[in-house]
Amino acid sequence: MSPKKISRPSLKNISKAQLFMILGFGLITVTAVIIVSVLTMHKTDEVLKNKVVSLTSSLNVQMKLNVESYLSRMETIATLAFGEKESYTYDATDPSNDEYEALNTEKKITERLYSLCIMENFVDYGIVYSNNRTVGKISNGTSTLFGDRIFAELSSMISRPRTNDGWATGYENNFKRIYYVKQVHENAVLVISFYATELDAVFDNPETLSDMDIRLVNQDNNLIYSKKPEEVGQPLPEDIRSRIAGKDSVSVLDNDYLVSVNRCGDWSVVCSIPTQIILNEKNDITKFTYVTAGIAAALAIFTALLLSYRIIKPIRNTVFSLDNKARIDLLTGILNKLSFEEYAGSCLANSLETERHALIILDIDNFKGVNDTLGHAYGDKVLKKTGEILRSTFSDDDYLGRIGGDEFCVLVNARFDTKEKFDAFLLEKCKALSSAYHNYYSGRDGSYKISASIGVALWPDNGRSFSELYAACDSALYRSKKSGRDTYTFYASDDPDKESEGGGNE
Repeated sequence: MSPKKISRPSLKNISKAQLFMILGFGLITVTAVIIVSVLTMHKTDEVLKNKVVSLTSSLNVQMKLNVESYLSRMETIATLAFGEKESYTYDATDPSNDEYEALNTEKKITERLYSLCIMENFVDYGIVYSNNRTVGKISNGTSTLFGDRIFAELSSMISRPRTNDGWATGYENNFKRIYYVKQVHENAVLVISFYATELDAVFDNPETLSDMDIRLVNQDNNLIYSKKPEEVGQPLPEDIRSRIAGKDSVSVLDNDYLVSVNRCGDWSVVCSIPTQIILNEKNDITKFTYVTAGIAAALAIFTALLLSYRIIKPIRNTVFSLDNKARIDLLTGILNKLSFEEYAGSCLANSLETERHALIILDIDNFKGVNDTLGHAYGDKVLKKTGEILRSTFSDDDYLGRIGGDEFCVLVNARFDTKEKFDAFLLEKCKALSSAYHNYYSGRDGSYKISASIGVALWPDNGRSFSELYAACDSALYRSKKSGRDTYTFYASDDPDKESEGGGNE
């Protein structure tokens, strides 16, 4: 097996350190981004809510002022009726009235009232006497609504004793008209009326709060006016009323609604809007903030990856180089004794019974003579050549190691479905090794012949652990040496003296 494919704990530790560094940086970055985002959104939410509450309160106050101004103007127009003395001195119920003079007086008052009536889009503008006689414009709708109790019912609408007047609507649950009544004298009341829809111009939503519901309610919390005509005359919705119950001027904001109320005489202006609608802008800001935060976190993590790679790469290369020097035999380029035993032992310990392995020990014959005769430099060349022979003979799946001065070891990890095929494969490899040495000579003139003795043991037949397998293989190697060297021997467990032998002539 190639040294680069072997797992190295030291490199794994560096990879773990790199992973922990990235995860730690990522966790800190994401946590910081989340905290900053949450705090930002909390502050944004607070500022936006305060802004909307303030805006709604200002709108409600403005609506209240608009209503008061509108009603005040109607009252002013009503008082113009008293510009003629007869309007407030004439009493149609006085039995001493001359009939002719009474008709002329009523005609004069009516002309005056009609001239004032055209100033606004009034439905009614007239005087009603206690005998139910009327002058001015009294509509059929009003006459039909109140019938022969018209004076009594209109008089009951006077709610302000100081000014002897009052506003009312909803008689017999009819909220289409709004009435203003002012006492002329004890036997007469002035009445003007207009359709509730005339208040559309008063309750004009600004574009920024176009979804807000603006309502005018009476003391019984019935709707006098609403932009939704079907609501007029109905009670104020409970979820709105419960939030302002008993309050004359207040703004309430919760998870469901923003509600604002302001008292306007006997009536109240109520503004309401679902919280979700007013926070739509905040939701857009939230989405943008979190997307931006996510991108920032991703960029930070990517930067951490890049920096950790730049930092770890030279360390990894240094450790890899040191690790190789510690595990690889520098002369031959294959595993040293300690590393070979470690990897081979681990491989065998984790192998299944169905797998096939073999241990081959190769010993260079008369290597001491090479060193003594040709010198250590030539000896090193022989060792280096042996490493090359082993690498060219076996695959990257096999473990190659130098376990002694001139002793080499191979753990073969070939895959065959039968033992016979595996044995034939091993025999072929042993022949290849012997053949490589038969054709190899050393020395200044190439006259010094090099050969090798080989021992082979099978797993798990000849040993289940590395130490057992090595002992069997060493026994087979001893047999090769005893048989005259330059040969290979397969270990036979039934009789140590009957190991199967082979030679270059097979």
